[in-house]
Amino acid sequence: MSALLGVGVLVTRPEQQAIPLCRLLAAQGAACYPFPAIEVKPLMDRGAPHGGAPQERGPRGRGLLARLGNLEQFDWIVFISANAVRFGVHLLEEKRDLHLAAVGPATARALNQAGYRVAIVPAEGFDSEGLLADPRMQNLAGRRMLLIKGRGGRELLAAALARRGAIVEQAEVYERIAATPSGAELAALEQLFAADKIQLITATSAEIGASLLRLATPALRVDFERVHWLVPSARVAESLVKLGLGAPLIEADSADDQDLVAALIRWRSSESGA
Repeated sequence: MSALLGVGVLVTRPEQQAIPLCRLLAAQGAACYPFPAIEVKPLMDRGAPHGGAPQERGPRGRGLLARLGNLEQFDWIVFISANAVRFGVHLLEEKRDLHLAAVGPATARALNQAGYRVAIVPAEGFDSEGLLADPRMQNLAGRRMLLIKGRGGRELLAAALARRGAIVEQAEVYERIAATPSGAELAALEQLFAADKIQLITATSAEIGASLLRLATPALRVDFERVHWLVPSARVAESLVKLGLGAPLIEADSADDQDLVAALIRWRSSESGA
């Protein structure tokens, strides 16, 4: 029997990132209901000719490639997320001898699929803290680091690298925007809960969880307390509790799709007494 048969999962990642997670969940028998709580938008115009310098939407980003200069000057180029690869890999301009680091396996896979070799991926704790634990990220006096990332978000990595003596530059290539579902979409979600179709909600980042709670109707806010929430870390769990969520939380080892599904299988097994 499929491990998650009969479990309905509200998958709240941005649309493109939700697809592989839904496939894994469906393979285990779960029913997936995509409902993006945030949208991811590029800060750069992807319509630039291949090999040309892309231009950001707005004056602040014009000439990003020119500002960064020769990428060989950086000792390490760190991609913060799979979205950073999606919207920023063109900055590498097909140079295959750069020293690349990724915050986790999903980011590393995205770089590999684009044809790049990744030298550093955290062995565990697929986040900024995990990357900072790597021995090659310790003695950084005078080292030049480029972080390719989204606008906003955590500043922990940049601050920690700077404290270790690194010269840190950042290239923001995308932004996260809170989703704005229509009244009809919210009503349809209410109906799913009313029909007991959803037993679990994913919140794979603090930002996604906060956005989902903000957009909830009063009825949905009640429904959200009746089901389990799947989170990738204690940090995200703590952020949801601070926002007033009292629902039971399931903590995965990381936000990697495989770890999320594994956490659900463990939970289902314990719930069933298997």
